[in-house]
Amino acid sequence: MVARGILAGALALALATGPDAAASALTAPTMALRAPEQCSPPHGGTQVGESWAQRRLAFTGVWPLTKGEGVTVALIDSGVDTRHPQVRVARSVDLTGTGPLDCVGHGTAVAGIIAGADMKEIPFAGVAPKARLISIKQTNSERGDVALLAQGIKQAADLGAQVINISVQTSDQPDLKAAVEYALAKDVVIVAAAGNIRKEDGTPAAVYPASYPGVLSVGSAGPDGRRNDFSNSVTPVSVIAPGQDITSTWPGGAYRQDLEGTSYAAPYVAGVAALVRARHPELDNVRVRRRIEITADGASGTGTGAGMVNPLMAVSEILPSEVVAIAPRPAQALPSTIVTRPRPPDQEAINVSAAVAVIAVLAAGLVAAVGVVIPMGRRRGWRPGRAVTPGE
Repeated sequence: MVARGILAGALALALATGPDAAASALTAPTMALRAPEQCSPPHGGTQVGESWAQRRLAFTGVWPLTKGEGVTVALIDSGVDTRHPQVRVARSVDLTGTGPLDCVGHGTAVAGIIAGADMKEIPFAGVAPKARLISIKQTNSERGDVALLAQGIKQAADLGAQVINISVQTSDQPDLKAAVEYALAKDVVIVAAAGNIRKEDGTPAAVYPASYPGVLSVGSAGPDGRRNDFSNSVTPVSVIAPGQDITSTWPGGAYRQDLEGTSYAAPYVAGVAALVRARHPELDNVRVRRRIEITADGASGTGTGAGMVNPLMAVSEILPSEVVAIAPRPAQALPSTIVTRPRPPDQEAINVSAAVAVIAVLAAGLVAAVGVVIPMGRRRGWRPGRAVTPGE
């Protein structure tokens, strides 16, 4: 237990917020958790417009079908500023002991992309504005604790999250892998950022939890639809989504229009997963992930997976293979012992019966003949009958 505590304290994770973010971060053992000395995220602006990402994905076209009602999405991040008019959080959980406020801005932006409220005269909105958000704060800076991330994943699953967004990246850890497997076993769709390549050495390495089997890994694309150079192509990528010049909500009731990184691509896909789960509640997490991959726009090179996520197709496409997969199972044949088979005919008995019948007919004929002949013989005194000569 002591070794585990030292490892959890020594290994940190980084928010995948841009090409300078570490693919995996190692820090000195952290001090005891306490309230932050300063909580002052970078300033945002008051002006906001419709971003290219919103136009490109055209997710508002899905809203006549669903806006994500009834689906709970958990984001494990830096907290959320719930004072923002477009960000509505059903529940906030703080694992850091520093309070629920977002002192980085990252979590508030992720929340806005997933489920920013649709408000009149504001051109920005989240992908699934009616989804229910749970904010789980696992860091108070751009680096966090792997143990808290693992704890947050388990807690999100226990709180009933149907989709979990993880816009952070770290190395493979047993506790983290166990937490991911725990959530997947509880039918959660896990969406994770594929990670960003460091500028210092430019050497990509697979990051986690995006590289774990069963996780919907998301790479970043620019306005031209191509994968961004900073988007990690070594991590197995399921789909790509907008991750450059991104617009979203920001602490203090503000907005940012210059966000960059795979961590801002992931929440677009988490929002799409919420739409799919709301429209197709019969699908488990495996088929939701598969549907999002199959309906993407198509691969466009290394690190693009199945291509750009397509919200409308993900929600409305009819997949023949899926129809077969979810069709009722055919009725099984009744066991052979349920019905008693007829006994084979007894040929010997049939033969005996036939013989008896023939004898009975002959006996009946004989009796009838005797009944006629004997009276006639008595009348003639048993004399032979007279022969009749022709011509007489």
